[in-house]
Amino acid sequence: MFLQLFQHFFCFFLHVGEAGSFRKPLKKEEEQACFEAMAAGDRSAREKLILHNMRLVAHIIKKYGMPQPEQEELISIGTIGLVKAVDSFDCSKGARFATYASRCIENEILMFLRKATQYRGEVSIDEPLNIDWDGNEPVSYTHLTLPTI
Repeated sequence: MFLQLFQHFFCFFLHVGEAGSFRKPLKKEEEQACFEAMAAGDRSAREKLILHNMRLVAHIIKKYGMPQPEQEELISIGTIGLVKAVDSFDCSKGARFATYASRCIENEILMFLRKATQYRGEVSIDEPLNIDWDGNEPVSYTHLTLPTI
């Protein structure tokens, strides 16, 4: 499973165009043909659907307004949602794939963000306890003497 996800992320970075742009979305007929080929066992059709819908992932993560390192992480998480959408979409129900995929991508991102906020207050054993976030050591009050009244 991990190897398969890694292949998709690697595949994503290889298929971003020369100018840094994503591939154009598929036309409805092309999309339908890909889903039919995928149902027949064609793995390249699945990859084509994923690659041509990466623009949707990038569009969805923009609304979260994160800095660049977090955006890259959200693209990875959104790609997982896209892969799940491609694998679970039923084109016979008449829904548009982009609508279905956008919900799957958003759900995956929201689950990730909820999990991240759940562990925000926890301290790792790798973090030093004697310095604050700015790298300053806290003031020690043990050597101070209080005045007597």
